[in-house]
Amino acid sequence: MAEPISKRDLEFMLYEWLDVESLTERERFAEHSRDTFDAVLELAADLATKRFAPVNRLGDTQEPYVGDDGAVVLPYEIQSGIAEFIKAGLGAGSFDESLGGMQLPSVVSLAAQSWFQAANAGMSSYSFLTIGNANLIAEYGTPEQIDTWVRPMVEGRYFGTMCLSEPQAGSSLADITTKATPTDDGTYRITGTKMWISAGDHELGENIVHLVLAKAPGGKPGVKGISLFIVPKYLPEGTRNDVALVGLNHKMGQRATTNCLLNFGDGTYGTEQNSGAESTGAEQNPPAHSVPGAVGYLVGEEHKGLQYMFHMMNEARIGVGFLATSLGYAGYLTSLEYAKVRTQGRPVDQKDPTSKPVPIIEHADVKRMLLAQKAYVEGALALGLYSGKLVDLQRTGDASEATRAGLLLDVLTPISKSWPSQWCLTANDLAIQIHGGYGYTREFPVEQFYRDNRLNPIHEGAHGIHGLDLLGRKVIMNGGAGLELLANTITQTTDRAGSTPATAALADELRSRVQRLVTVTGQVWSAGDVAVSLANATAYLEATGHIVIAWMWLEQLLAVADKTGDFYDGKRVAAQYFFTYELPKVDAQFDLLAALDRTTLDARPEIF
Repeated sequence: MAEPISKRDLEFMLYEWLDVESLTERERFAEHSRDTFDAVLELAADLATKRFAPVNRLGDTQEPYVGDDGAVVLPYEIQSGIAEFIKAGLGAGSFDESLGGMQLPSVVSLAAQSWFQAANAGMSSYSFLTIGNANLIAEYGTPEQIDTWVRPMVEGRYFGTMCLSEPQAGSSLADITTKATPTDDGTYRITGTKMWISAGDHELGENIVHLVLAKAPGGKPGVKGISLFIVPKYLPEGTRNDVALVGLNHKMGQRATTNCLLNFGDGTYGTEQNSGAESTGAEQNPPAHSVPGAVGYLVGEEHKGLQYMFHMMNEARIGVGFLATSLGYAGYLTSLEYAKVRTQGRPVDQKDPTSKPVPIIEHADVKRMLLAQKAYVEGALALGLYSGKLVDLQRTGDASEATRAGLLLDVLTPISKSWPSQWCLTANDLAIQIHGGYGYTREFPVEQFYRDNRLNPIHEGAHGIHGLDLLGRKVIMNGGAGLELLANTITQTTDRAGSTPATAALADELRSRVQRLVTVTGQVWSAGDVAVSLANATAYLEATGHIVIAWMWLEQLLAVADKTGDFYDGKRVAAQYFFTYELPKVDAQFDLLAALDRTTLDARPEIF
């Protein structure tokens, strides 16, 4: 079995390109060194390959189900593997030491995370959703909320979720109907239904901490009326909150992760059970939990819930991009191993039918498919790690550096999520193709990699939503400061590459596309009609994404410099492939955007 991700590539990106060792010069990471980073990465690789990868197929074929007692049942091997992950302390990686964390740089934590995501996508989600949940509460919660909910999640005793979508609303959060009613004791009663909740119910820990978007009285219509609440499965005193599992959704992939329909406050775990009989005079002063609804604790201020939730959503978007990258990488390495040992056919210039078949990796078209995968997954991995380092710079830099890193991260986030979700899925498709007929059978893992990855273009905002976000908000915010920063940052790379003969031609190609990106963005918004400007936002997202990945490849080439060996030659050829086969695709997309094409906008529903 191929390793799920390349240890050598991670080392190159972390140390030869991104120079993560330099982060140890900052106060937050001063207790660390390359030795501690390597130890964490080695532990992650060992645990992922020994406890996660071997049960990847098991989680796919024996997906969770609801037992006779109403509890969710997961295979023992998955439960024990997650318990080992928690025991190793890897879920506490980037948290503050004051919370029991290891205070690692985010970029190192993401690199460690990639091992688990590549080894077993469905199994990895429980802990990584918990990390995002705990990070949000640590940022916006009260000291009491942090002590009550964050510390047990960092310890691995509690798990966490994010509850946004509803059956009737999907991604349109302005249309959610879940309600939050305030009570006299400062808590709220949550009533409503949430759909597609990953890790929404299970028995892996002592409690599940749901972060729930709901509308409290007095809020404006739409997203400005949304508040955020902590709604645990079990209340602090141990009684069951009125959070009920209605059913499990059965997905085509990532089956080991429970995906739930949850009811909040429907009376399944109602007032009699939760009120107790510990107080007299209950009729005059009923216990707080006797009020109908699930008990919720407000995070921050009312009606600012979506603003807070974006903290977790943006982290999750980078995480989804990383998951897509990791699955694409796993498929690439699996198909590479197969192509080296599978013999079939002969070179096109060899006509002797009695000659021995050659390994398929010697055929030009197979090399094309391998190069495409390599260009996609290594480019996407670079973008994900670069985004992780921006998080660290934002957290530890001075005011100027932090502002710059935060703005650049804002612009890159929709690309960091969507580009890997699209093109690393394409890599999985190519991995199946390389396997031929075997690729479509369950005896080989590449078909599961594809199914597991197909969810990621939908997860955390569908592909088209991120196109609208990039073109409709990110590149024009602050008077276009986001686009200007992105263009200037890429241009700094092309200027450095332009002074080196080995990369000068590629630098020229990228520079001209960046200039066109800026020009076309202005042309798109010159329409004077927002519907026209945003009609082809997905094409804008894809074109900008290709430019960003070309930038990532040029950055890698600068790190390669004149180093010799097969690994570095592989980087050079993959970069050449991307600039030759992929980057020119943006020209047609820019032509479409500049023309303000109305084909999709004017297509009447009746024609379909």
